[in-house]
Amino acid sequence: MTKHKKLAKWIKECVTLCQPDKVVWCDSSEAERKRLGKEAYHTGEMLKLDQKKLPGCSYHRTAINDVARTEKLTFICSQNKKDAGPTNNWMDPKTAYKKAYDIIRGSMKGRTMYVVPFSMGPVGSPFSKIGVELTDSIYVVLNMRIMTRMEKAVLDHLEKTQGEFTKCLHGKVDIDINNRLILHFPEDNTIISVNSGYGGNVLLGKKCLALRIASVLGRDEGWMAEHMLIMGIEDPSGYIAYVAAAFPSACGKTNLAMLVPPQGLKKKGYRIWTVGDDIAWMKIDSDGKLWAINPENGLFGVAPGTNSKTNPNMMASLNKDVIFTNVLLKQDKTVWWEEGDPPIPQKGTDWKGNPWKPGQHDENGKIINGAHPNARVTVPIQNVPTITNRLEHHHGVPISAIIFGGRRASVAPLVYESLTWEHGVFVGSTMASERTAAQFGKQGEVRRDPMAMLPFCGYNMSDYFKHWIKLGKKMTPPPRIFNVNWFRKDEDGNFLWPGFGENLRVLEWIMRRCRGQVDARKTTIGYVPHDYDIDLTGLKFQPDKLKQLFSISKKDWEVEIEGIKNFYAKFGKELPKELGHELKELEKRLGKG
Repeated sequence: MTKHKKLAKWIKECVTLCQPDKVVWCDSSEAERKRLGKEAYHTGEMLKLDQKKLPGCSYHRTAINDVARTEKLTFICSQNKKDAGPTNNWMDPKTAYKKAYDIIRGSMKGRTMYVVPFSMGPVGSPFSKIGVELTDSIYVVLNMRIMTRMEKAVLDHLEKTQGEFTKCLHGKVDIDINNRLILHFPEDNTIISVNSGYGGNVLLGKKCLALRIASVLGRDEGWMAEHMLIMGIEDPSGYIAYVAAAFPSACGKTNLAMLVPPQGLKKKGYRIWTVGDDIAWMKIDSDGKLWAINPENGLFGVAPGTNSKTNPNMMASLNKDVIFTNVLLKQDKTVWWEEGDPPIPQKGTDWKGNPWKPGQHDENGKIINGAHPNARVTVPIQNVPTITNRLEHHHGVPISAIIFGGRRASVAPLVYESLTWEHGVFVGSTMASERTAAQFGKQGEVRRDPMAMLPFCGYNMSDYFKHWIKLGKKMTPPPRIFNVNWFRKDEDGNFLWPGFGENLRVLEWIMRRCRGQVDARKTTIGYVPHDYDIDLTGLKFQPDKLKQLFSISKKDWEVEIEGIKNFYAKFGKELPKELGHELKELEKRLGKG
């Protein structure tokens, strides 16, 4: 067992509850990986891919009803409903424990319970937190090996310090969507997930701990847990500026985090360093600046749309030790997905396990995809060619800029800078984006997603906004805040900006703004670049497109204000007065006040 008394007691209680045939403590050794892989191949939980073409790689299919995060079944179980706030589903803790225990009770008979100690962040770092996940899924164990620091040193550190840990209990049960629950107990530092096998619901170190629980810990301890990539941008002089950026899932975070400079800027000597593609934990250090770490050790990225043009560095990282989930299985035991690299296979087995060939239609005449739109790849971060050498630095990297963004066909220009930190919090709090396949619901629907944290904030979001405002006052100076929109369209529905590697042209302007090297034009919504300050070298780009990208329509923004008011109304009197003030100031600048 373990010398950690609290951990030993909790595991004993869970064993009594779940009644597994045996309990296996995971040590993250290579022998363990091979043993678990062999067992998963035998049971069919996973499939072995061609080990010559894809060494160490495996394939997995989830249940058809279990392909994305199920936000409507995800709950914050705080003692006081007000603490969960109006944007979270809330359940009374006593009710939640009873429901979950009734579902999981005895569900591991005939199964093995795996004990997975893991660290989010470098082991022993002042940033880091330890969790222990109990699960009956080999798929979960093998993914957690990639996504977290799952090593013997974690348990050693926990036992030596007799410190706190997040209790994470997962049971596949019957994968019954009608009894599926993803429960978070902030006051108990506990997570319970039942009846799911999809990564976002069951890799409990990821969204559950690293965001929902960690956001509460950050509020209480004075730091920030954010749904943000972290990247370093090295300019020709060798100076590296680090930025953190928030986008809703499947809106290009991973592509941006490992961006390849376009030829026009590559000649200048720019380089990109990937720190993380999804989550940032940020603290104010003794120098008064905001520093960040990536608490994860891997990437859980969306496969469809990823190819050698959109993200060549991601493609280069998929050649070994990857777990592919819900993609197309080719006849040669390799994989493919829609908008992936050619050639399109002529035959294969789709994500549901059915024979597939291109051009097939269902009974409603709809094209049958080989891969699910939210098909995933789990990748060791060490595979990424642009990986930073600061991944294990206990104090992380200093953040110069915070970037918000989303999918907006109109309204938001290509880039603008907030007027102040509090205005930047307002900009982040009013983010809106088209819903993507990573979220449960109707694709294309526009929803407010403050700081890309709407599904992940573990407490009342009005208090979350207050936390941002409070911490900003403690930073000397705070990072500058920007908003970007790679997805603006013309009147014919065509994207105005080429995106992908060309986004570095915008990041270059952001960097120069942070260093005081370039001026900007003040507008009603913030500071925008002068046309001549975006380097378009090597890019065939019509001047009228640039004008459209930076146009600010008073009519569109008046509609936007009404949408913001409707969203803010959810918080009532709890909305920070600073945000109400920023909204009134925006109205005044637009001539409405």
